[in-house]
This record gives sequence, C-alpha cells and structure tokens, in this order.
Amino acid sequence: MAPTKAKPTFVRHYVLWLTVLAYMITYMDRVVISTAAPSIQEEFGFSEITMGWIFGIFQLGYALFQIPGGWLGDRFGPRRALTGIVVWWSAFTAFTAMTWSAGSMLVCRFLFGMGEAGAFPIATRSLSRWMLPSERGWAQGVTHAGARLGAAITPVAVVYLILHFGWRAPFFIFALVGLLWAAFWFWFYRDRPAEHDMVNDAERTMIAEALGTVATSTQKVAVPWGRLLSSPLMWTLAAMYFCYAYSIGLFLTWFPKYLHTARSFELAEMGLYASMPLMAGVLGDIAGGWISDHYFKRSGNLKMARRLVAMVGFLLAAITIPLAVMSDSPLVSVGWFCLAVFGLELTVGVSWAVTLDIGGNYAGSVSAVMNTFGNIGGAIASFATGYIVTYAGYDTAFYLPSALCLIAALLFLKIDASKRLYGEEPKRA
Repeated sequence: MAPTKAKPTFVRHYVLWLTVLAYMITYMDRVVISTAAPSIQEEFGFSEITMGWIFGIFQLGYALFQIPGGWLGDRFGPRRALTGIVVWWSAFTAFTAMTWSAGSMLVCRFLFGMGEAGAFPIATRSLSRWMLPSERGWAQGVTHAGARLGAAITPVAVVYLILHFGWRAPFFIFALVGLLWAAFWFWFYRDRPAEHDMVNDAERTMIAEALGTVATSTQKVAVPWGRLLSSPLMWTLAAMYFCYAYSIGLFLTWFPKYLHTARSFELAEMGLYASMPLMAGVLGDIAGGWISDHYFKRSGNLKMARRLVAMVGFLLAAITIPLAVMSDSPLVSVGWFCLAVFGLELTVGVSWAVTLDIGGNYAGSVSAVMNTFGNIGGAIASFATGYIVTYAGYDTAFYLPSALCLIAALLFLKIDASKRLYGEEPKRA
C-alpha cells in the first residue's frame, strides 16, 4: 500500500490568531482613554477642545510614523520589529496614567501613537508570507474583527475598573497585557514558514507553491518608493481609507462622550451602549472578508470580489448614520449606529486584503501608505470634532462621515485588486 500523504499543519492559522490578539490589544490600549475621558476631564478640568487635541495627538503620531513602521517590518522582519514596537507602546500606555497636565498627556499620547503606528503594517507584512491568497480577505477581516472586539469590550471593562480603582488602573493593566503578548510573539513567530519547527513539509510546500518567492525569499528588500508613490491606484486606495478612518475615528474617540452628553446616558450605561456598535463592527469585519474570499473562489474575479463588498458597506454606513442622528429615541439611535458601524467594518478586511493583493513583498509599505492617510483622517476627526461639537453640535459632527462614506464608495470604483503595483521581483537592498 502507498504511504498516506501527510496533511498540512495549521501553523499559519496559529500565526493568524496571535495576530488577531495583537489587533485586540492595539485597540484596547487606544480606546481606554475615550472611556476614561469624563473622569480625566473631571480631575483636570479639560475642555472639549482640549480633549479633542488629546485624542487627536495620538492619531497624529500614529499617522506620521506609519511609513517608518512599515519600513521596519519590511527591512528587519516582523518578529523583531513587532516585538519592539509593542514593548514601546505598552510602556507609554502605562505612562499615560502618570501624567499630571494637558501638556504631559499630549506628549505621552503622541509617543504612544508613534509606537502603535507600525502595528498594522508590520502585522500585514507578517501575514504576507504565511496566508494563502484565498485566505487573505478572511484573515484581514478576522484580524480587524479582533481590533473591534478589543474596542468593544474595553468600555465595559474600563468603566468597571474606574468605578472600583480609579481611571489610572486600566492603563497599567492593559500595558501589562501588551508586554506579555510581546514576549510570546518573539518566542513563537518566525519570519518565514521554512524557519518554524512546527510547520510540516506539506504546509511548507502548500504555502511556497501559493506564494512563490514571497514566502521563500531571504533577501532584504529595497522598497521601490518611487513606483509605489507614483501609482494612481496607491493614491486612490489612500483617499478611500482617509474617508473610512475619519468615519470610524468618530466612533472610537467621541462616541462615548456623545452618548454621555447628547443622549444623557449615565457612566455605566455609556460603557455598555458605546460597546454595541463596535460589537456590530466585529460581525462586519468577519463577514466582509469571508464574503469577499468566497466570491473570489467562486468567480475568480478578484477585482469585483473586493469592490462589491466594500461599496455595499460604505453605502450602508452613508444611509444609516443620518437615520441614527435624526432618531428621537436614544436606543433606536444606537441601533442605527450599530448598522452604520457594521457597514463600515464590512470594508476593512477588503481594504487590507487589497494591500496584500497589490503589494506582494512590499505589502508592509503599501499598507503603511494607506494607513498613513487613514490616520490623518482619524486625527482630523479627533481634532475637528471638538470644535464642531462646541460651535455646531453633535448632529453636524456625524453628518460629515456620512458624506465621506459616500465618497469612499465611489472611490472603490477605481480600485482594482488584480493589478500589482510593481512588475519584477524585489531587489537586494
């Protein structure tokens, strides 16, 4: 009898779920301050505009260091690069609890943003050598679902910790979680499947055949910045993600304050209802990536598999945000906002899958460019909303992302995931 062929191991899925956990931690650490904001304002007397700058300075640091962070992952490998930046941002998560003024908090949050900036580009780079093309949409959807799950559970956990231990406690606890993850990542992850002892020959061959030189190359690559930055596709992708990130940024920073101030929810209620749209977003992340991959497997049309799902998501958000704002019932309003965030998050796994589709060996740098412009949008949302709320009210603040979602849907008509941004193999650095 012929020997039974060994089944491939699933180490790539272990890598994926460890990455999902990293995404959860990034959002737990960045969202904690939005839930703690009422307590911080009560202690320090910060105005809405001051809090807007504290929210936004993180996004500014995050945006400015996206490309350097992506370069670190491409140049030195995700194992070392991601370990280092998680240690960095975990330290500044803890330092946030030690600040004593608006100035010290602004500096601390900027440095925190610098650290988190490399997380998604480097994580995308880490998956580019492990995940099969037919798994990319689902993988990106699941990782971003992890991010939204982290954001969703954080308000409830932070409110509990604040009520029992004060607003500083969650910053210390979440910092410790990040340090533990960094230690485990460095121990478990390898930059290439061939280097991992747990990967058997069947899985190693399957990955190599699917990805070619992307999975097997040991060369350090010279990123072709000129080609990437001169591509209309790259700039269309960046503009689309600007619209997305402004919109979701409003929910990640100002939504708890909106519920507390405009909808009159008490602190404990605020934590629960601020979590609900983000939990809906978790479902959107998973569904968007899965539907896109399923359509691709059945049709073989990568362009439409990415485009259709993203356009439906953006249009759903564009319609439901105004319905939420106009609703007289606070609970009905939260329900419409849940649908809006679900729609927004349908687009995320698709957007990040596109960076893998078109970026190849340069996926870290491509995703860094996209995320840079996304987080410029997020920073503007944080800064501008403080002024908009002060001078025009919360309704106006939420109508703007509705318009941006419509623009993003139109931009996706110009995004073709089947087109690579370069034509040759990477060159030795």
